[in-house]
Amino acid sequence: MSSILSFTILGLFTGAAYAIAASGLVLTYTTTRVFNIAHGAFGMVMAFTFWDFSQRQHMPTWLALVLVLGVVAPGTGWLVQRFVTRGLGEGPVSVSLVVTVGLFVGLIGVAQYIWPPAPRTVPPFLADEGLQIGGTYVTAHQIITIALSAVVAAALYVLLNRTRIGTAMRASVDNPMLLRLFGGKPDLVASLSWAIGISLAALAGILLTPVIGLSYYDLTLLVINAYAAAMLGRLKSLPLTFVGAMGLGILQSFAVAYLPSEGNLAGLRAVVPALFLFVVIVAMPQAQLRIGQVKGIVSAPLPTLPKSLGWGGGLLAGVAALTVTMGDADLLLVGTAATYAMVMLSLVLLTGYGGHVSLAQFTFAGVGALAYAKLDEPNLVGLFLAAGIAAAVGALVALPVLRLTGLYLALSTLAFGVLMDKMVFQADFAFGYNGTLRAQRLSVLGREFSSTGGYVLVMTVFFVLMALALLLLRRGVLGRVLIAMRDSPAACGTLGLDMRWFRVGLFGLSAGMAGLAGGLFAGLRGTIGAADFQLFNSLPLLLLAVVCGVTSMTGAALGGVGLMLLPVLQSSRPELAGLVFAVLGFGAVALGRDPNGLANLVFGLGRRLDRRFGDRVRAAVPVLPLPRPRVEDDSATAVPLADPLSGVLIVPETDPPAGHRAADDPTSAQQKEVPAHVAP
Repeated sequence: MSSILSFTILGLFTGAAYAIAASGLVLTYTTTRVFNIAHGAFGMVMAFTFWDFSQRQHMPTWLALVLVLGVVAPGTGWLVQRFVTRGLGEGPVSVSLVVTVGLFVGLIGVAQYIWPPAPRTVPPFLADEGLQIGGTYVTAHQIITIALSAVVAAALYVLLNRTRIGTAMRASVDNPMLLRLFGGKPDLVASLSWAIGISLAALAGILLTPVIGLSYYDLTLLVINAYAAAMLGRLKSLPLTFVGAMGLGILQSFAVAYLPSEGNLAGLRAVVPALFLFVVIVAMPQAQLRIGQVKGIVSAPLPTLPKSLGWGGGLLAGVAALTVTMGDADLLLVGTAATYAMVMLSLVLLTGYGGHVSLAQFTFAGVGALAYAKLDEPNLVGLFLAAGIAAAVGALVALPVLRLTGLYLALSTLAFGVLMDKMVFQADFAFGYNGTLRAQRLSVLGREFSSTGGYVLVMTVFFVLMALALLLLRRGVLGRVLIAMRDSPAACGTLGLDMRWFRVGLFGLSAGMAGLAGGLFAGLRGTIGAADFQLFNSLPLLLLAVVCGVTSMTGAALGGVGLMLLPVLQSSRPELAGLVFAVLGFGAVALGRDPNGLANLVFGLGRRLDRRFGDRVRAAVPVLPLPRPRVEDDSATAVPLADPLSGVLIVPETDPPAGHRAADDPTSAQQKEVPAHVAP
């Protein structure tokens, strides 16, 4: 009984900290419709700030608390709402998720740059005080945390339901225009919500720091537990959120105490919050369609088939030249860039075309790599079978949340990534804890590509083929359905389109593409381990895909090169490692509303070059005249032909009647172009 009481009190303490963090998350979402993935990262930065004030600057603890919770955190929340998240709640969910993931990565980079890795400790509040309950000693810090969680829950409930400011907060998300007509200020209300939310994240981080320490990743990823508690309250009920946080804390404490610490179930203790989150998401009610608006995303222009083939051939020629001039070490980097680019192609399909966000796309690549290594079939059959296994896993992830979209679908991938990291990849039947697997390089039609240069060229061929297949899909019926589902789910539902199974197929196909890239990567490296496919690697992958352009093949290629260069820059200049992450994260924040990213600059440069030199190039190339079609019967009417690339009807020239002058009809000397939508 004494041990049960001890673990119950420990669970109440951690649950209280989760409740405080989850309450801030619910507040910001309820009032602005922006789910802040970076909520834990804000808490982490504020915990480091509190350590800086109290330990390095030697301020009194109470003064450091007042400055962090009353000045720094609210000011940060106000700035974030005014300059980053303003208006995000009215747009597609994928945009708000990408922007907040950018904040997530950027804040980790800022913390690493300002406070480089070093041992740091924060003492608990009233470290010498405590209370004896039976055979269990309860510290004053634990009592303060539990009491503060109850105070925060009660204060927020009163604020939202019993005050004019709370009414304005709820009205700002329901109908901001109506609130403005009644004299309210939606932007000011949203800023106040973010200020309170970031302050609560800071309070939770400060309370947890004496227990788990000052860690960039532990404090940041610990907010997944707050996600689970907030989901139990359906992101709107503070009492249910409080109950969920307390229950999760006790469940996690008992899991640590009584679940086995060895064997295949050893990882179960670390994934209790992720399992809780996944179960809660599956039990969520069906998501309602967003109606009343059609907000599309401007996609990158689709190149013609000849241009696509030309650019693909140029890329293959460039990589072939590199294989002759580079050594094996540099060629391994080129192959790694090709792997990242292929995984980003899967995001082009899922996020750029489909409008869904996956926070664990690199995990699917890990599934493909694991299957390829375990199958031990280094040929096309083994590669495609590994991709099929990854596709099946992706479909299984989307299947339990068949009724849900947007945010819940993205969070289910986050929970899946945590489960794979802690339970599957580190298990003995997979990579093992800190273990590796060997994989042979691919052979195509009996030809082995043992040289690194030849294998990298094969990987480039796969990238080009996948890109061409995506362009063909985008031009077809399925591509138009994808764009319609992304831009207006309500309109698709009105037309009777069953988007649920289509969404499962989309997730499966995207995961299969990532799994194929993972299988090729396993052959490139020769040995792979669980560390190559950690959940955190999926976040820079998503951000670089958005920064470089998640709606185009050019963006995927640029993103693959950028992600390959990221660790190279960090290893060559370790002191700038945090700054690189900060630039990447905040770059994604700046470009998150434009899914075409840096690819737009490339396209713009191409258009400027075409305007300047295109006429000269075209004038130097001889053009054969088109044969003039004739009809046997003079009385017959020429049949207009449709150009399949431009969508323009070309009316062939016919012989003019007697007495007809060419000056009277400007279309008689040349072919006449008629827009297809006005042609008879």
